Amino acid sequence: MSTPRDHVRFCPRCATELVVREEHGVPRPTCPRCGFIHYRNPVPAAGVVLLELGKVLMVKRRYAPRAGAWCLPAGFMESGETPEATAVRELREETGIEGEIRELFGVYAGFDDPRVRTLLVLYTADRVGGTLTAGDDALEADYFSLSRLPRPIAFAAHAEALARLRSQRRAATRRAKRS
Repeated sequence: MSTPRDHVRFCPRCATELVVREEHGVPRPTCPRCGFIHYRNPVPAAGVVLLELGKVLMVKRRYAPRAGAWCLPAGFMESGETPEATAVRELREETGIEGEIRELFGVYAGFDDPRVRTLLVLYTADRVGGTLTAGDDALEADYFSLSRLPRPIAFAAHAEALARLRSQRRAATRRAKRS
């Protein structure tokens, strides 16, 4: 319980000062008056793995954390939004590209964002329009060969997804050579 978001001091229900109590083996801020428990649940995020001519689309982060590092187009879900809608929106906002979700690529636990723990849902997508241009939270947007990815990669979950993508592409190439 060390991030600024976790410094919840008062109960949102009755305004009593919270105390730390163990609940299911985890110390959690708890209201001694009404029993409210503050859980530090992961925040959902979604994004896109978009390949064109064997290259993956990535963006260079404009803002902290990890400004200047590279990642897949992704971001936090808004209230009332589906993961698929989030992924398409973030793709458009960060790269100018209109995309259509193809399928689920993977789900990753994000432990290295200093703001919050995340649950990252990534989809493969097809480009259906738009013009590549960095926008919103991105300084740059470009396609990169999986063998020559830019550095540094902003988050471990993105690096894990890119490693999986590289592995899948190599396996597909080996299968094609055997055929």
